Amino acid sequence: MIIYRQISDLPAGLPHPVVTIGNFDGVHLGHRQVLSRVREEAQRRGGVSVVITFVPHPLQVLSPGVPLKLITTPAEKAALIAASEIDYLLEIPFDAAFAATPARVFVEEVLVGRIGVELLVIGYDYAFGRGREGEPELLRLLGERHNFSVELLNPVSNGTIVYSSTAVRRMVEHGDVKGVVAILGRHYCMAGEVVHGFHRGRTLGYPTANLKTEKDLVPCAGVYAVKVRLGDELFDGACNVGTNPTFANAKLSMEVFLFDFDRDIYGETICVYFIDRVRGEKRFPGVDALRQAIAQDVEHCRELLESATLIDCHTAETC
Repeated sequence: MIIYRQISDLPAGLPHPVVTIGNFDGVHLGHRQVLSRVREEAQRRGGVSVVITFVPHPLQVLSPGVPLKLITTPAEKAALIAASEIDYLLEIPFDAAFAATPARVFVEEVLVGRIGVELLVIGYDYAFGRGREGEPELLRLLGERHNFSVELLNPVSNGTIVYSSTAVRRMVEHGDVKGVVAILGRHYCMAGEVVHGFHRGRTLGYPTANLKTEKDLVPCAGVYAVKVRLGDELFDGACNVGTNPTFANAKLSMEVFLFDFDRDIYGETICVYFIDRVRGEKRFPGVDALRQAIAQDVEHCRELLESATLIDCHTAETC
């Protein structure tokens, strides 16, 4: 997949382009249906598939006072879109000036004038342009005028929950990292650098890797069974998310205890995949009680992970 970060960088006159537009935060199973449809139709036409998205997320510009915890970083999103075998990704810089662009102008200048779109595929609830005026009815009218088709895909659901980025965020924030796999299509993960912490884990007999990550969608406080990727290696472990109330810390931390592991990995990057939640955060009366609880947590995590299979973008059949 080729990535372009300016409209002007995208080659003009692409062969039989099939295009979709969206934020695609999380690239969940609903998104993947859109990407799959774009790819399949482009192949059928002997053309190319094009995904248009925006950086930063439009809500971060239009509603800066409303906190938005993104599921994926721009780099993760691009990697997931690439895994869906898309040909071109256009990441348009989004600012207040671009937000004021009428949908009609965007269609005529970018989709038609620059790309030469033949088919525009959009999700059931997506609209773009100034005031979200780029809705299906307007797009179909513009398609008739400029000789391109518009295909609106139905929502994807499991019969109870419609697959959406909002649903994924809600489940992760509530600690339902096991249940979210059915919507996300993979285990939720957080990557980051291993940094120094308080070094309490080693004194307790459970040395931990403290994760510094740029992602702000963090599962709620508690203990989780996790799998951890370090380079090409994969390890089982237990992860504590929280403020360590037994020690009255104020800052949220993520501490990972890797099973059967004894190496110095400070400064290295790891990716933590959340498999299941073991328990919520708890304050213990003292260090001995905490040490006993950690031993029980580790044993519980070992049992959960013994039969667990990691699902990431490279193992999920839907990628």
